[in-house]
Amino acid sequence: MQTFVLAGGCFWCLDAAYRALRGVSKVVSGYVGGEAENPSYEAVCTGRTGHAEAVAVTFDPEVIPAEVILDAFFTMHDPRQLNHQGADTGTQYRSAMFPADDAQREAFEVARARASELWDAPLGDVEGTIVTTMEPLGAFWEAEDYHQDFFAKNPGQGYCLAVAVPKVNKVRARFAEYARA
Repeated sequence: MQTFVLAGGCFWCLDAAYRALRGVSKVVSGYVGGEAENPSYEAVCTGRTGHAEAVAVTFDPEVIPAEVILDAFFTMHDPRQLNHQGADTGTQYRSAMFPADDAQREAFEVARARASELWDAPLGDVEGTIVTTMEPLGAFWEAEDYHQDFFAKNPGQGYCLAVAVPKVNKVRARFAEYARA
């Protein structure tokens, strides 16, 4: 098993999209990349802790290749948006990758370069520039229980319907061979 820690906007969306893929055995929503010890959701939402909302995705590379996990990451969010995804704004919604070691850093860098092929169309005045950062992993703080598997627990919630469902559908369509039935 391998675990990648990735941030790309609201962790509810990443969590839901990764849970839709075979070979993913665990997804934990949490906070990473900041200074505060054991931050709360409320503290992270202020944007003053330095943390990003992130997921720790554990998967079996014998079932789903690491490249697919990383390509799904770049499919489910727009890595050209600096410190926001859609209406979610602040550094806690940044696009970031947190490698655990040199091998992960190399795989992440290759995936980020590969993603530039998907995101070369202009976004406003941005010419397809990927802004996804590579940051030291440091401590990963598990988010509160109500954030874990949020989409499955709240399928009719407005944010889930408007934001998470399209991202899940996009990942399921692009990676149909790995989609759970």
